[in-house]
Amino acid sequence: MKLQIKLKPWGREIWFAHTEKYAGKILEVKKGHRLSLQYHEHKMETQYVYSGKVKFTFGKDEANLQERILSQGDKVDIAPYTIHRIEALQDSEVFEVSTPELTDVVKLHDDYGRTGKGNNEELDATLHAGA
Repeated sequence: MKLQIKLKPWGREIWFAHTEKYAGKILEVKKGHRLSLQYHEHKMETQYVYSGKVKFTFGKDEANLQERILSQGDKVDIAPYTIHRIEALQDSEVFEVSTPELTDVVKLHDDYGRTGKGNNEELDATLHAGA
């Protein structure tokens, strides 16, 4: 796979691996921005904070979510149907390794108006330019 850069309103994703068995990407999240509150139906992932500091929100029930502050060197494992979100408290780089279902996302809430299943790369690029 050729390296791919996906522009997002909160920063960007660098996809460095995507095979039939696994995927790897780097999430670059700008301070004060956050990803959508989301879950995956099939995808299982591990996120490792390479640099910066993030607030990680997670849980099985949207009404009872927990928060953890993650700093450089911390990691979390995210099982399917775990609701989760990252908010950058500092400019942050998060390494993500996962099963290969990179478009398996259901957005519950989003600061940028994105909703539903999957990703819209054209909308993300437009929102990135305006951020």
